[in-house]
Amino acid sequence: MRVGSFVLAAQFPGQGQGEALHRAVRSAEVAEEAGLDTVWLAEHHFVPYGTCPSAITLAAQLLGRTRRIRVGTAVSVLPSTHPVALGEQAALLHITSDGRFSLGVGRGGPWVDLEVFGAGLGAYETGFPESLDLLLRWLREPSVAASSPRFAFREVPVVPRPCEALTPTEGPEVVVACTSPASVRLAAERGLPMLLGMHIGDEEKADVVALWRRCAREAGVGGEVIASVGHVSAGVCQIADRRQDAVETLTKAMPGWLRQGLDAHVTVDGRVRTMRDPVAYTELLCELHPVGTPEGCADRLAATAERTGIERFALLVEGSGDLAATEENVWRLGTEVLTRLR
Repeated sequence: MRVGSFVLAAQFPGQGQGEALHRAVRSAEVAEEAGLDTVWLAEHHFVPYGTCPSAITLAAQLLGRTRRIRVGTAVSVLPSTHPVALGEQAALLHITSDGRFSLGVGRGGPWVDLEVFGAGLGAYETGFPESLDLLLRWLREPSVAASSPRFAFREVPVVPRPCEALTPTEGPEVVVACTSPASVRLAAERGLPMLLGMHIGDEEKADVVALWRRCAREAGVGGEVIASVGHVSAGVCQIADRRQDAVETLTKAMPGWLRQGLDAHVTVDGRVRTMRDPVAYTELLCELHPVGTPEGCADRLAATAERTGIERFALLVEGSGDLAATEENVWRLGTEVLTRLR
């Protein structure tokens, strides 16, 4: 089982953006010290829900500050960037970190980001598959050309090539955030692992994994790939000596952050988006994920792995909003929960 932290660099009420980013960096350093396997970094634009606008840039910094832990994006928003530019950066990090980088990509949302970066609504609504395929070609082929209405350029060499890494792998791992049957099928047809959100529980995640396997078989993906692919389950983790104390920590801090963070999202075309009730959502997360004693958290993760077949976790550890409390939470996750699982 591989357990990692999921870092949003969340800006809680009353905090500055620099404070949120400092907590994000420090929590990643502690994650390596505590023995966690991975740090997954979120990306958001123009909202306090997450103050990191470039997950791959923050990944570069953290790879330079660490020596062992894997660092991944969860996710780089593909419609907001050119696939070749993202592929170049991913290859660079893969090579210079000796294979410690994972590239998670997602479709994002219909947010004003699409207007600011000039991608347009079509990049979100219909353009994700084309962008993903161009990205994969860049990471796997020695040279690439494109001739579609959106991407059109002559054949150019891939420099640097990901296969030049000292670690003998074809290139950085690519993970796809999946929130719909269409995105599940997209990932399955390409044999790519999924990142599943924290808003769904074990039963639904098990159904999504079953759908992925079915779609992969229909697409002719090899049985060895289907059996070995490692999906990632996002969740929340808060550890305390008593479960009620862990729940109380989250229910006191998270609703305020969720309220101001989710309300700040602006759609590019004025469509109305219904946001979750922050208190009810926090309570749901406490029920779905490892929130409680170290023993209880270990049991929860083991149960999720057994029910879903997923053995990789990206756990939000900054739900208290406090730096010292986040550091302690990460340390306990590594030294008191992960050790039980191993």
